[in-house]
Amino acid sequence: MPQMRPFDPAFPIERQIAVDASPVVLVNVFTLDKADEQTFLNAWEADAHFMKRQPGFISTQLHRALGDSPTYLNYAVWESTADFKAAFMHPEFRAKLSAYPSSAAASPHLFQKVAVSGICVA
Repeated sequence: MPQMRPFDPAFPIERQIAVDASPVVLVNVFTLDKADEQTFLNAWEADAHFMKRQPGFISTQLHRALGDSPTYLNYAVWESTADFKAAFMHPEFRAKLSAYPSSAAASPHLFQKVAVSGICVA
């Protein structure tokens, strides 16, 4: 199971999933030992297949840091925090976490779009 290291320790993912919001974007940064990359990728792929089948899932994209850093960023879009919470707390997903290498640390955080006039829409 990956170690959980919240972006904001005062408001970890367990508190975020209680907020009623839609749509939401999950940003999750993973750090790990270079030797564990393939194990991590296999575990993430299995998780992504599970999440893709869940109600409210819209999309996901995994990114790798440039260079030699074994750091990954997952960006996933969900219809609502309720949908994400149901998937995140699902016993099948929770069981899959044991497949991650022990060196993996995850920093998940939920976000919402912000409208800025003339720049972007929410």
